[in-house]
Amino acid sequence: MKNNKSYERKGSGRNEKSHKKDYFKTNDRRENKQKSKDKFEDRKKFTSSSTPFRKRTPKTPKQSDGTRLNKYIANSGVCSRREADIFIQNGVVEVNGKIITEFGYKVKPGDEVFFDGRYIRPEKNVYVLLNKPKGYISTTKDEKARKTVLDLVANASPYRLYPVGRLDRQTTGVLLLTNDGDLTKKLTHPSHEVKKIYHVTLNKKVSIEDFGKLLEGLRFEEGIAKVDKISYIEGSPKNEVGVEIHIGWNRIIRRMFERLGYEVEKLDRVMFAGLTKKALKRGYWRILTDLEVNTLKML
Repeated sequence: MKNNKSYERKGSGRNEKSHKKDYFKTNDRRENKQKSKDKFEDRKKFTSSSTPFRKRTPKTPKQSDGTRLNKYIANSGVCSRREADIFIQNGVVEVNGKIITEFGYKVKPGDEVFFDGRYIRPEKNVYVLLNKPKGYISTTKDEKARKTVLDLVANASPYRLYPVGRLDRQTTGVLLLTNDGDLTKKLTHPSHEVKKIYHVTLNKKVSIEDFGKLLEGLRFEEGIAKVDKISYIEGSPKNEVGVEIHIGWNRIIRRMFERLGYEVEKLDRVMFAGLTKKALKRGYWRILTDLEVNTLKML
């Protein structure tokens, strides 16, 4: 009997607790259902109101106003922006058949631009580094039909390239070619003092006294020409020197040594504006890297 009473007490207690739990759960469910119904009814009323909900339309990107005319001309490889301003002022440029003389004029997509009667359009800027060999002149064309540096880089770009500065026919070494008119103007303008290094081989030993004269400067028609640095080349005879200079006058290295009684047998440019011919065979070319281009633009 004890076992039965014990069983009844335990059993009756568990049933009563579980009944209470079920009761509270049932009431909770009913309240939750009622709340859900109320929310649904409120939402239904809102969506059926006289001002329906509308999705916000995304903003359309702002269209470009166009490209300034001088930049458009420079990007076409014709000349620099500054030079383009002069041509615009002189009435050389036409847009859609109308001569434009406004500096701030902007070319819009679909416009046809003519420069001196020739249709032009922007080109992608290309930068080519050439290790120039002997026998080639640094011009775009030659009346005597001599070989030009453009013959060596004919396959480098579909656009017309121009040498940045010049190396005479017998001078070898680093030469930059590009269709970027702004950069060409920058690298060749005297105010930027772009450095160049040459390996010069002479017919006799260069004296220390003449080192001083070259550093001090020699007078020519253009003015006083002087080298920035000069030294013997380590491991080479004393008739071979390294010269650093920023002047870009025609044949100035040869003329300076000739003034002092030397004959230049070989002249090789080993560096121009930080660019070298390392791993580049004579007569070969390569496209500059993005880093090299950015470095040039920051000079």
